[in-house]
Amino acid sequence: MNRERQVLARIERVRRRKPVVREELITLAHGAGGKATHTLIEAVFLEAFRNPLLEPLGDGALLAPAAERMAFTTDSFVVSPLFFPGGDIGDLAVNGTVNDLAMCGARPAHLSAGFILEEGFPVADLRRITASMAAAAEAAGVTIVTGDTKVVQRGKADGCYITTSGVGYVEQPVTLSAAGVRPGDAVIVSGSIGDHGAAVMLARDDYGIEASVASDTAPLHDIVAELLKALPEQVRTLRDATRGGVATVLNEVASASETAIVLREDAVPVRPEVTGICELLGLDPLYVACEGRFVAVVDGAHADQALDVLRGHPLGAGAAIIGSVAADPQGLVLLRTSFGGTRVVDVLVGDPLPRIC
Repeated sequence: MNRERQVLARIERVRRRKPVVREELITLAHGAGGKATHTLIEAVFLEAFRNPLLEPLGDGALLAPAAERMAFTTDSFVVSPLFFPGGDIGDLAVNGTVNDLAMCGARPAHLSAGFILEEGFPVADLRRITASMAAAAEAAGVTIVTGDTKVVQRGKADGCYITTSGVGYVEQPVTLSAAGVRPGDAVIVSGSIGDHGAAVMLARDDYGIEASVASDTAPLHDIVAELLKALPEQVRTLRDATRGGVATVLNEVASASETAIVLREDAVPVRPEVTGICELLGLDPLYVACEGRFVAVVDGAHADQALDVLRGHPLGAGAAIIGSVAADPQGLVLLRTSFGGTRVVDVLVGDPLPRIC
């Protein structure tokens, strides 16, 4: 009987023993599916993201739908450098997917996370990234419930890439569509634009520019929920202004709705530091990526009410009405400049800011 108790006690000690990654750098063995892989998953990912849906470490997670309408999205993140003022690839991966769901009018609930790691990537950096993801997920009220890890040979990647997918539940009776935009609607941006793109460019240290700019990366679902609660029928569409910035999403809206969008240059909120950086690099802030800002097109008669709702939230303190929707010329975005002229804000051509998210 004593022998049996000793064996059971030993099994229990083994079960409770926390796995430890003893290597300082990622090796190919960490992606081979064997002991090193399982140790990495349990010691780094499970330790950071632990929750009941993830703990079984199965091939997927069983979710209980909370509403009749579910939103689903996926995104990949290859930002360079991995760490930048105001954030890193980890919180960017969480917030980016949370915000895509929010633009559907959904409450984000669960995420998956896929990692592609390069041989030789520091485990300490991986822990820093997962800690950032865990903090972002907690702040957004979501759980990371499943994932995957692959390791490629040294020189075949750039440290770490992350793919996140997410599901959320549409709990309010809203219909959001760019095709529903109509003349007379107002165009609102939730805050100053271009902060994220400018912060990443500075972090690359390729230009010798010194400025105090931090990424605006943040989860937007709460502020969106407040807007939709106040104006469930007056919000036409929502778009987060990531790659390509505000200009690109508004061109997509104008094309889908067969309307014209007319912006006022002096109404577009841009921090002086971002304006200065863009001027030095020959960039237009309207095309520079945001990660914590969104564009809302709302019924023009309720624009002031929408603005009050947004400004009542910490993430919308800098919200502004930046333009309106007109009937013609269809499919174009126009900018009324500070000098009294008008120019076309065309669709972005090329990629002046690669690896921005």
